[in-house]
Amino acid sequence: MDRAKTKPQDTDIETYLGQVLPARQAEARQLVQVFGEVTGFPARIWAGRMVGFGRYEYRYETGHSGRALATGFALGRAEISIYILPGYTDFGHILKDLGKHRLGKACLYLRRLPDANPNALRALIRAGLDDLATHWPILSE
Repeated sequence: MDRAKTKPQDTDIETYLGQVLPARQAEARQLVQVFGEVTGFPARIWAGRMVGFGRYEYRYETGHSGRALATGFALGRAEISIYILPGYTDFGHILKDLGKHRLGKACLYLRRLPDANPNALRALIRAGLDDLATHWPILSE
């Protein structure tokens, strides 16, 4: 039985973008473009609010398995969550050039996209995918 809460959905990306807070519309569209260019994967909605690019399937030694988005983002009222998975690697050399952000375990938070260095963001997305690929195969949707 699949108990994962984070699952891909059939929501059209344009439908999702139309529901984004007006103040975040331009940032959302720009992020879809950037992630699409860097990953080469189409955008897909996960768990109703996460915009994912690519996916990976995992199985731990405990037998726990599932699938998750390979990289992506989610828009909140106050912050943008950027998902760089699996969260094992220190990307400090890239983050020092990113601009204002704060870190979580496998994501980082930006208040506003214009505050982030676009080249550093692209490098971070690519580095995250490259790191993820050393642990699990990355698949397109």
